[in-house]
Amino acid sequence: MISKLQYITQGSTPDEHIENIQKACSYGAEWVQLRLKNFDEDTILKVAKEARAITSHFQTRLIVNDFYKVAREVKADGVHLGKSDTCPLVAKKYLGDMYTVGGTANTLEDCRTLVDKGVHYIGLGPFRFTETKKNLSPVLGLEGYQAIIEELAREVPIIAIGGITLKDVSVLLKTGIHGIAVSSEITQSFSAIPAFHTLLNAGSTLEQVYKIS
Repeated sequence: MISKLQYITQGSTPDEHIENIQKACSYGAEWVQLRLKNFDEDTILKVAKEARAITSHFQTRLIVNDFYKVAREVKADGVHLGKSDTCPLVAKKYLGDMYTVGGTANTLEDCRTLVDKGVHYIGLGPFRFTETKKNLSPVLGLEGYQAIIEELAREVPIIAIGGITLKDVSVLLKTGIHGIAVSSEITQSFSAIPAFHTLLNAGSTLEQVYKIS
């Protein structure tokens, strides 16, 4: 099952990523994508092991960005592949059927390519300008999502990404997206996770969250 709310980790150091994963899980995150850029694979593996320990404790799904071999080694739940990363077909063959494989798309053509390669979900964006990602593709806006989803006819779950805030959720859902991926808005305030869950009707952990807080 593809979560309607996906937290993409942020941090200046590996330790900050781990700290933020702990906080996200404590507030009820059901899906965490470990996204470490500009670090070597040994560092990614070390951090992924720590991330897996935390997410396992909270029964949170862990997705590793880019490094599909690391995902299998730490027994993560899946991998997310950017446009310049490994082909999803290669990752799926290596990982087997038990792992979720997602891919990044910016256009309808990107989406169709990923559908043909059998991804389980598509991270489509950006919704608006964001400083989280370098070399940002042209923003899609609401009209962009709606047009692409209508063409795809819901062949695969679409996750909106790129500068999304709580105020955007209701209008984004009207375009037909399955869910959203959030980085900065959650990192700035992990207590926003329950509110995101409520808006997305994905609050299976809300009772637990409110007990914690």
